[in-house]
Amino acid sequence: MKWFVNPGPRLKGISLSLLILFGAEALTACVPVLVVGATVTAVNVATDRRTVGRNLDDNSLELNIRAEVLQDGTLKGTNVSVTAINGIVLLTGEVSTDAQRTHATKLAKQDSRTLTVVNELQLAGKTSITSRANDSFITGQVKTELIRSKEVGANVIKVVTEGGKVYLLGLVTRAEADAAVAAAQSVGGVTHIVKVFEYIK
Repeated sequence: MKWFVNPGPRLKGISLSLLILFGAEALTACVPVLVVGATVTAVNVATDRRTVGRNLDDNSLELNIRAEVLQDGTLKGTNVSVTAINGIVLLTGEVSTDAQRTHATKLAKQDSRTLTVVNELQLAGKTSITSRANDSFITGQVKTELIRSKEVGANVIKVVTEGGKVYLLGLVTRAEADAAVAAAQSVGGVTHIVKVFEYIK
């Protein structure tokens, strides 16, 4: 079963898809791997991996969307986390209705620096402080494993955890993506691994 995300006219040459790899469970300690992948053509790894300017833009983009979410009446009482990398905005957390979920996407798209939005908001009540603390612990553990890996640079991949589900984001090669997944799979408490990657050819 495959879901395709329309990346819009600003992402020419990039194909985004969400694919649940059920077959991977037998090989990955029963941790399902989900993929939100992107293939980018003609990218020079040495020069095009998040420049200082792009990094600053992503940080500013995150702060701007977070501020919009906090000030928006429709999203009052929700838990919406925002992560941006290379113009791709990931929304995680919990909302009460589909309307709120859709509205969050619209807010994220209002910023001209947003290339596409990956909306992973769940229809549920807010998670507990204990659950969030556990997610933070898992994120730290995954980052530690990534640093230990000889195949993935320490600053190449961003890690976000929500409800035990680990999201891996960044501009990577296929080998780096596989190594990052292996690192996340070695951490206890991980229920799913979601790859939100732009793959560099």
